Amino acid sequence: MPPEISRREALVVGLGSFAAFKSAPLLAVQPSTNHQPTASSDPADFDIIDCHTHFYDPTRPEGIPWPPKGSPIYRTVLPQHLRALKHFQRVTGTVIVEASDRLEDNAWLLGLAKDDPFVVGIVGHLQPGSPDFPAHLQRFAEDPLYRGIRISTELLRKLLDQNDLADLKRFADRDLALDVNGGPETPAELARLAQRLPDLRIVLNHIGNVRINSDPPPDDWAAGIRAAAKHSNISCKISALCSAATQEGKKTPDVLDFYRPYIDIVWNAFGDDRVIYGSDWPAAEGAADYETQQRIVMEYALAKGAEVTRKFCSVNAKQIYKWVERPGRV
Repeated sequence: MPPEISRREALVVGLGSFAAFKSAPLLAVQPSTNHQPTASSDPADFDIIDCHTHFYDPTRPEGIPWPPKGSPIYRTVLPQHLRALKHFQRVTGTVIVEASDRLEDNAWLLGLAKDDPFVVGIVGHLQPGSPDFPAHLQRFAEDPLYRGIRISTELLRKLLDQNDLADLKRFADRDLALDVNGGPETPAELARLAQRLPDLRIVLNHIGNVRINSDPPPDDWAAGIRAAAKHSNISCKISALCSAATQEGKKTPDVLDFYRPYIDIVWNAFGDDRVIYGSDWPAAEGAADYETQQRIVMEYALAKGAEVTRKFCSVNAKQIYKWVERPGRV
């Protein structure tokens, strides 16, 4: 989704959290002279699956509904462009999240992924509650790369209030994951859904799009996060943090400690097994470059050790999305 949230100034900290990890064989991290961490250039047997990217091509004859013309990210964006970015640590695969509401763009993404093993899954866009949903689900779910769909919190609330959950039940029966994107009220709505459909794997996008600033995290958002995390079928994507901290005319904070109080609430609630790495690229690039955004969350994970970092970067997503291992991916 496009960045929605405003920016605040950062606190400045060092990188002591990396000292305990520098002996780990999988991912070596060393401080540079300006106290910013840099990833080792040595090859590492360490999967990093970015579980929130958007790809599109405005040169297609039918164009694209998002992003709009005039947007800074209105250009052709494909997997090779993500691979060409400077990473803090090399991304080895991605789960694409469809940002278009057009039915056939699900098929376009599947076609894009067909010959590119870097793409290990697609979270599409379908409309639960619509008459054609069962047929569309049948069509797209036949492709093993189709790992789920994303809906808005607004639609979810409508389905819950109307007790219209038959399509989401069909979704759960197919062993697919449901992404939900919305504002800070989203975690509480996910808790309602999880209580009704405990077999449905649910993923909260962007930690609920809470505004991140130097104030303590909002109590109602934190309460919603904890309520959602009580349900073992809900996981949280730690993504788009810099977008959540943007403020017009000011530099986006680029140090971990600015974001730490928010990550703490999420990680302490969901634990090591239900947090997932994602970037929201390219939507988030207006807030900070890819390397910076990846570094912030990787610092946090690395301080917890190699095994926890491995879970955050790929293993948890394998359990939740059941992304597809593909020959030639790495």
